[in-house]
Amino acid sequence: MKFVYPAIIRKNDAGKFQAFFPDLEGCSSQGDTLNDALDLASEALYDWLYAELTEENGQLPHISEESDMELLEGDIVRNIAVNVRFTDGWDE
Repeated sequence: MKFVYPAIIRKNDAGKFQAFFPDLEGCSSQGDTLNDALDLASEALYDWLYAELTEENGQLPHISEESDMELLEGDIVRNIAVNVRFTDGWDE
């Protein structure tokens, strides 16, 4: 199943790129470059969704529109897509 959530990417004071998902509590990553941050954001999103979907009564939050997000100057918003599969042996 394909999931797409928006991530906000923000350059921090150390010059690294912090990526976080405003809809997914605690789901974030950091990279030295924008591409690193985006790659790591994809991994973080997958891990967060997989954990939530495998919990009993796990529920996914509503997906925010960019116009509803509180953005700072210089923030970048990117939709991150991941595929989560639940078929035995799919990763072999």
